[in-house]
Amino acid sequence: MSNGIRLSAKEIGGKHMSNNANCLPVMSSTLRSPLMKLSSYFLAVRPWSLSASLMPTLLGSALAYRLTGLTNFSWISLIFTVYTVFCVHGAGNVVNTYFDYIKGVDSRKSDDRILVDQLLSKDELVSLGALLYTAGCLGFVLLTTISPARMEHLALLYFGGLSSSFLYTGGIGLKYIALGDVLILVIFGPISVLFAFMVQTGYIELGTIYYAIPLALNTEAILHSNNTRDLESDKKAGIVTLAILIGHTVSHVLYAFLLFTPYVTLVVLALRYSVWFLLPVITLPTAFKIEKQFRTPHTIQSVPKQTAKLNMFLGILYVVACLLVDPLPYL
Repeated sequence: MSNGIRLSAKEIGGKHMSNNANCLPVMSSTLRSPLMKLSSYFLAVRPWSLSASLMPTLLGSALAYRLTGLTNFSWISLIFTVYTVFCVHGAGNVVNTYFDYIKGVDSRKSDDRILVDQLLSKDELVSLGALLYTAGCLGFVLLTTISPARMEHLALLYFGGLSSSFLYTGGIGLKYIALGDVLILVIFGPISVLFAFMVQTGYIELGTIYYAIPLALNTEAILHSNNTRDLESDKKAGIVTLAILIGHTVSHVLYAFLLFTPYVTLVVLALRYSVWFLLPVITLPTAFKIEKQFRTPHTIQSVPKQTAKLNMFLGILYVVACLLVDPLPYL
């Protein structure tokens, strides 16, 4: 029986393909949505900046390795230390994004547009920050069970770092009253190195602070380049950073100081103790290129990320140098 309507195979195939084609955008959108959300969460953590906390952690661990030897070095502790530090650093970045948006610092021209472009909602960002802080605290608890250090000593360093990561823009907002630079120098220098060192050894060795100085200065260069780049927008938002207080010209001088002083320090160490300290100096030509980009408004946009990349390579070579120098000075 036929109803009088005949469709050729081509027509049937055409309709079938047409229906499938109409379904594809819906299916594609459904598949992309979770991936896009996941990538937004990933970007909110600012993974490119995590080298700033990874390098001092590796440095402190390397110094502990040199003092205690392979038999007493715990690789599990190292893994949990990196995990804990990453969680707290990532949470601090999320808090920074949230309060910069609330205070009107971030705009369409900002480097961080997670909330501006509505890639995540404020509630989602708050949840992410809380999750990262919780994960970091869990990592800390695990560290206290396997580290020879006393819990209260580790807690002093850990919660000092955690509270600082929040207070940078949250609470009193040290970033907004020109105290963020001091905080970064302390947290991403001595505190991180001492924490990683203590996790392995169980005690504090003040000599490790000397080793933290080159990395701390280079890490501060990341923040200072970011604040100098955003100088005008930060000023319009009504906040006060060190870059705003000293102006663009002096900020350039300060950036050059932060960028090149570690190399001067390493050369001095090489002349006095071991040529292995010259290993990180391999990155000096890159530092000159980045400093040149810092000079003009058009090229300064990428300087913070470029400085962070330099920080990673400088840090890796510095850690390797510390592993090769024998004996280690100051320890």
